[in-house]
Amino acid sequence: MAVRSKVRKAVIPAAGLGTRFLPATKAIPKEMLPIVDVPTIQLVIEEAVAAGITDVVVINGRNKGSIEDHFDHAYELENTLRSRNNVELADAMKAISEMVRLISVRQKQPLGLGHAVLCARPAVGEEPFAVLLGDDLIDNDADPGIGQLIRVHEQTGAGAVAIMEVPEGKEHMYGIVAGEIDATGHMRIHDMVEKPTSNPPSRWSIVGRYVLPPEIWPMLAATKPGAGGEIQLTDALKELAKSPTGIYGVVITGRHDAGDKLGYLRANLAYAMKRPGMRAAVIDLCREMIANAESGTR
Repeated sequence: MAVRSKVRKAVIPAAGLGTRFLPATKAIPKEMLPIVDVPTIQLVIEEAVAAGITDVVVINGRNKGSIEDHFDHAYELENTLRSRNNVELADAMKAISEMVRLISVRQKQPLGLGHAVLCARPAVGEEPFAVLLGDDLIDNDADPGIGQLIRVHEQTGAGAVAIMEVPEGKEHMYGIVAGEIDATGHMRIHDMVEKPTSNPPSRWSIVGRYVLPPEIWPMLAATKPGAGGEIQLTDALKELAKSPTGIYGVVITGRHDAGDKLGYLRANLAYAMKRPGMRAAVIDLCREMIANAESGTR
């Protein structure tokens, strides 16, 4: 199997309505909701950049202009900060606008994740690319989650998806894969099911990180609406798994589900405690709130 070229581009689907976080997302894209004080999508893009990605294709919908604005230069803000001698913060704002080349593509109809990825085809072209879902945060500074998948692709030429083991009985909430560990130390996937209602093939779930070869494009284009009446990325991945190119599952750790209210709160606490100046205060705050809850006070 031929080894593919270096992965330079990433796709981030961001056209969803964010209904699980209404009313906050009525006017603010869910991707801009902060983890402490950093927009969720910035953390996702920082992960991609740390893995060598240079171009990010954001699949946008209506009222998502603030995502583009966030990664643009804010000259008035930067100049004001510098005039107040807040050079460090001004430099941080400038760095955000220079961290990656952002390409915005509009998904005009909400036809599913597979369709959202397919919208990126003209911008990506015929080269391998990464896909990062904004609801999933992978907290691993030493070895970025998407970087682990990129290495597997560049070593094998196959596609790669991040996987994690989920509790028994929760398989219906995830896309589930089945396969065997081979000589690479990773799972060679031969089947996958989107949110199985019975008889799941395993307890290994797909996490929102993918590295896909250009062979996926015609498979996506031929994919018919599936679960929920949407064009599912999982259906195209099943075809890729059956092809000579194939697809591997790569076990990753440090995942936070920022698309779930409790997971979002957990991510905020986890990222806050990574900051030396906040860790002790957050731990004290949690202890105080637990004590108050147990005693019935506020």
